[in-house]
Amino acid sequence: MRQVFRSKLALVLGWVWVAFAAANAVDLAVRYSGPPSMVAGAVLGVLTALVFVTCLRPAVVLTADGVLVRNPLRNTFVPWAGVDDVTVSHAITISSGDRVVRCWTPQTTARERAAATKRGQSGAPGRGRFTTEPVLTKGERAAAEAFAGKTHADWVAEQITERARDARRAGGADRPERTDAGGPAGTGAAAAGSGTMRIGWAPSALAALGVALALVVAAVVVG
Repeated sequence: MRQVFRSKLALVLGWVWVAFAAANAVDLAVRYSGPPSMVAGAVLGVLTALVFVTCLRPAVVLTADGVLVRNPLRNTFVPWAGVDDVTVSHAITISSGDRVVRCWTPQTTARERAAATKRGQSGAPGRGRFTTEPVLTKGERAAAEAFAGKTHADWVAEQITERARDARRAGGADRPERTDAGGPAGTGAAAAGSGTMRIGWAPSALAALGVALALVVAAVVVG
């Protein structure tokens, strides 16, 4: 089963910016005025590329073969057999042998950590308090118990740990996962073999930055 985890806030803000940028790009094309329009287009392109690589692209993807970490410029794939440890501070860190990858998203802020701790304490039994809260369904109670005292990053780290443990028990596969560009996640990396972390540049991120750079060069030439 494929699961994708990312920052919902970053995703929403990213698509809002894309809509804004698209509208402005159309306006610049319709009202083209030479160098000023080229400069404005270059600025718009650079900002859109940055939004793409920092807000829209990053994610943690769990697949049947392993975990794919999409950070701004790189893809890191760790087969389930290669996941040695998963920890959470403000970010999720996955260890495989002597190599470590920090996930760009999801992350935990100090405020979110404090809120999760408070939520876990308030949900502890035996407080002797009266409550006027509505009665939860069985599914709602299970969800509340699962998230009690945990942030989103904590919960995602648990999913990675459980999937790795289950895959190892079942003799999980460690075939190379395919990246967002269709190639192996370890392309260009010195992978030591099956079961090891594989790191490679993200073609989609490099393409976005390349287009932004081309717009800047074009603006300079026209100006």
